Amino acid sequence: MRGQLRIYLGAAPGVGKTFAMLDEGFRRHERGTDVVIGYVETHNRARTIAQVRDLEIVPRRQMEYRGQTFEEMDLDAVLARAPRVALVDELAHSNVPGSRNEKRWQDIEELLAAGIDVISTVNIQHLESLNDVVENITDIKQRETVPDVFVRSADQVELVDMAPEALRRRMAHGNIYMPEKVDAALDNFFRPGNLGALRELALLWMADKVDDALLQYREQHDISRPWETRERVAVALTGAPGAANLIRRASRMAQRLRAELIGIHVVASDGLSSRTAPGLLDDVQLLKELGGRYIEVAGDDIAKSLVQAASAENTTQIVLGASRRSRWSEFTRGSVINAIVRAAGTGIDVHVISTKSLDQDSQPRTLVRKRFALAPLPPHRQRIALGLAIVGLPLLTLLLTSLRGRVGIESALECYLLFVVLIASIGGLMPAMISAVAAFLLLNWYFAPPYYTFTIANGRDVLALISFLVVSGVVSGLVDHAARSQSEAARAHAVAKALATMAATVLRDPTPMPSLMSQLATTFALDGAAVLRCTSDSEWIVEASAGALAPTDPTNATMTLDIGDDALLAVNAARLGSDDRQLLADFATQLAVATQGLRLQREAAAAAMLVRTNELRAALLQAVSHDLRTPLTAIRAAATTLLSDDVEWDHATSHQMLQMIDDEAGRLNRIVANLLDMSRLQVGVVEVRRTPTDIGAIVGSAIIGLHLPIDRVSIDIDETLPAVLADGPLLERAVANIIENAARAAPEGTTVEVTATAVGDEIHLYVVDHGVGIPAELHDKVFQPFQRFGDQTNGTGVGLGLAVARGFIEAFDGRITIRETPGGGCTMIVALASETR
Repeated sequence: MRGQLRIYLGAAPGVGKTFAMLDEGFRRHERGTDVVIGYVETHNRARTIAQVRDLEIVPRRQMEYRGQTFEEMDLDAVLARAPRVALVDELAHSNVPGSRNEKRWQDIEELLAAGIDVISTVNIQHLESLNDVVENITDIKQRETVPDVFVRSADQVELVDMAPEALRRRMAHGNIYMPEKVDAALDNFFRPGNLGALRELALLWMADKVDDALLQYREQHDISRPWETRERVAVALTGAPGAANLIRRASRMAQRLRAELIGIHVVASDGLSSRTAPGLLDDVQLLKELGGRYIEVAGDDIAKSLVQAASAENTTQIVLGASRRSRWSEFTRGSVINAIVRAAGTGIDVHVISTKSLDQDSQPRTLVRKRFALAPLPPHRQRIALGLAIVGLPLLTLLLTSLRGRVGIESALECYLLFVVLIASIGGLMPAMISAVAAFLLLNWYFAPPYYTFTIANGRDVLALISFLVVSGVVSGLVDHAARSQSEAARAHAVAKALATMAATVLRDPTPMPSLMSQLATTFALDGAAVLRCTSDSEWIVEASAGALAPTDPTNATMTLDIGDDALLAVNAARLGSDDRQLLADFATQLAVATQGLRLQREAAAAAMLVRTNELRAALLQAVSHDLRTPLTAIRAAATTLLSDDVEWDHATSHQMLQMIDDEAGRLNRIVANLLDMSRLQVGVVEVRRTPTDIGAIVGSAIIGLHLPIDRVSIDIDETLPAVLADGPLLERAVANIIENAARAAPEGTTVEVTATAVGDEIHLYVVDHGVGIPAELHDKVFQPFQRFGDQTNGTGVGLGLAVARGFIEAFDGRITIRETPGGGCTMIVALASETR
C-alpha cells in the first residue's frame, strides 16, 4: 500500500515549516506511531533544534564531491529502517551529484512507494509553475524547484502563514539567519513588498488547490448544486441599454455579502463569439472597474449555458435584468428568465432586477425586427419554423382549396412559394426544404388535375411544379448562404477581438500567462488548457493552466501545438472543428510571441537592475574608499601627533588637534548615519510618529549639531507659528542635512538664511544660499543617492544628505522642492502640515 504525503507549505523561509513538521512528528510519536527523522535542516535555530526532542534520527550519508564532504539523506537506511512515518525536510532540495536520485522529492517518491508515510516542507517560491513569477518579484532566480503535479498530488497540504512584519521581526532578532546575514536579507529577499507578494501567491495557490479538491469531491459524489462555501454573485451581461444599472446593483449586493462578482455573457456556439452587442464592451469595462471578473461561455440555449457557467464557478446568486420583450416574442421564443429559474433549481438564488432607462424607453422598434434577420439560427428557431409549417401548410391549403374555382395552380404556386420563403427566413435551410417538398405534394394532390391523385395530366403543370421545387431550393440555399456569410463575418470579428484582448493582456498584465490561458479556455469552451514545458530530464511541467481537465502531459491532451522554447499548448475539448483547430493554431502563434516578449522583458529588466546595482555599488565603493577614509586619515594623523613622545605640544596646539579629531569624528558620524538612513529608507523600515513639533526648536537643534560658525547661518522664525505634524528626530536629521548642504554650497563670507512662514494649512521652511545654484534640469536629480554636483567640493560627503532628507520628509507626508535664489544660489523649500490642519 502506498504511503501518504503531507506537506507544510510556506511563503518564505522562517515562517515555521520545519518547526511544524517536527511538532507533528512528535505528536504522532507520543501516540505510539513509529516516527523517524530522515532529514531535517535546523539552520542552527535554537527553537528548531529543541523541537527534535527524543525523535529517532537516521544518520545522514557522507558524500564526497569536488574535494568537499556533503551530507544527504541516507535513502537506503530509511528504507531499511521501514518506519511508519518519515520526516524529510526541504522537498525541493537538489541532491549531490552521485546520489541515486537527482532531487529529494524523487527520494520521497520511493519512500511513498515503499508504504512509508512522509511529512515534508517546501516554500512557495520553489514550485516550478511560479518560478518565473517569483523571479520577477524578487529578482532572485530559484534554482531548486519541484513539479507542481507532485505537490498537488499530496494527500494533505497545510499552509504555514506569517505576516511580513512578524517575519521581518523574526529576521531582525536573529531567529532565521546568522546576524551577519540579517541586513542583507532584509534589504533583498525579505523586503515587505516581496514577502507580501509571496504570501499572496501562497494563499492563492492553496485556495486553488482547495477549490480543486472541492470540485473533485462534488464530482465523485455527483453533487451538481453549488455549495455556499463562499458567496459568489453572477450578473448576466447582454450589452443591452441600461445594463450599467444592473451591474452596479449586483456590485452592491456582492459588497454587502463580501462576495466575488462575476459577469457572464452567453454567445452562440459557433466556436468563438456571435456579433458583439453595442454596449457589451462598456459593460465589461464597468464590471472590471467595480472589481468583477468577466467570462464568456458558448451555447445556443442561453438559460442552460448561463446556469452551467454559474454552477461551474460555484455561484450562489444570479442577477438578471427584467425582460423587455413583447408577449408575442416570449410566446414564440420562450421566456429566458423562466428557463433560468427552472434550470437553477434550489441551488442558486435568482434575482430579477428592473433595468428601465431612457435609452430603453426610446429604443427603436427596428431593433425588434432584427430578431428575424438572416443569421446563424439556433435550434429553437428551427423548431418554430417546423411548427409553423405543420400548422400553416394545412391552413393555407384549406384556404386555397376553398377558392379553387377562382384560383389556378399558378396563383397557388406563388402563395406556397411565399410561405416557403417565410419558413426559410425563420428556420433556415432544412425547414424550408421540408416545407417545399410538402408544398410540392400538396400542390400535386389538390391543384394539379386530376385532383386527389399524384398523377399529373398536363405537362405544363409538371414543369410548373418542378420549377416551384427548384426555386424553393434556390431561395432556401441563398438564405443559408447569407446566414453562413454573416456567421463567418461575426467569427472573423470575434477572432480579431480575441487576439486584441490577448495583446492588451500581455501589455497590461506583468504575469499574463494565467489570464491568457483562462481566456483561451473560455473562448473555445475547452475542458482544460495548459502550457507545458519540457525539462532537461524530458519531463513535462505545467507553467500555466485553466479548466478542470487541464492536461499535465501531451499524451492526455486532445490537441497540442508548439509555441517554441521547448513549450507546448495542450488542450482538452469534447469537440473541436477544423475551423477551431486552425484558430487555435493562430492563438498559439500569438501565445508564442507573448512568451518570447515576456522573456525579453524579464531579461531587459534584469539587465537594467544590474546596471542600477553596479552604479550604486560603484558609488558606495567610492564612498568607502575615499569619503570615509578622509576623516579617518585626519583623525589618525591628529591622534598620532598627540601620542608622539618626540615633541611636547603646548595647550593651544593640543586643543587644536583635539578639536580637529572631534570635528572629523562628527563628520564621519554624519556620513555613516546617512548611509544607514538611506539603507533604512530603501528597505522600508523607517518608523514614523507624527506629533506636533516646534519648527524653530528643530532648526536650532539641527544647527547646534552641525557645529557651524555662529555667523554662518541666520535664523528668522516667528515663535508664534503653529507646530508642524512630523517626527521630531527625523525632521531634525533632514533639516540638518539641508542646512549642511547649503553651507557647503555658499561661498565663504556669505550667510545661509533659514526662515519659515505659514502658507494656508502648511508651514514652509526656506533654506537659502547664495552660491552658484543648481541648474533647473538637475533639481530632481540632486535628491537621488550618491549625487554630487559642482556646488559641492569633493571629499565633503557621499552625496546622500538630500536623498535622506527627502526620504524622511516624504515619510511624514511632507515635500521638498528647489527654486532659484534671486541674485544667485538656490532655495530649498520644505512644506509640512501644520497642527491646525
